[in-house]
Amino acid sequence: QVQLVESGGGSVQAGGSLRLSCEAFGYTYSITYMGWFRQAPGKEREGVARIDSDGDTSYADSVKGRFTISQDNTKHTLYLQMNSLKPDDTAMYFCAASYTGDRTMHDYDYNYWGQGTQVTGSS
Repeated sequence: QVQLVESGGGSVQAGGSLRLSCEAFGYTYSITYMGWFRQAPGKEREGVARIDSDGDTSYADSVKGRFTISQDNTKHTLYLQMNSLKPDDTAMYFCAASYTGDRTMHDYDYNYWGQGTQVTGSS
């Protein structure tokens, strides 16, 4: 089992920055890739960014150029640096991990989930 604990959410004015962190505990050696997802009220959960064990990344079009996903394998920690935040970025952000080899941003391919951290971008 793997446990994921997110931190770093908060409220920031449009144009501001936040950095989310996600620390993994347990059988972290089984993880092949990790991702960040978000869900706004009344909307479906969507993939934001993904990174695999080799450091390859992919991003949703809506965050390209503004968000950066990274990881520190020595600390078993995943990060999401969010710059130029917009009100549309307001959502609950979730960290997720997978032990499959598919390397996607589909939530059904992820096996472990954190509890989420709220991000609010105010205008």
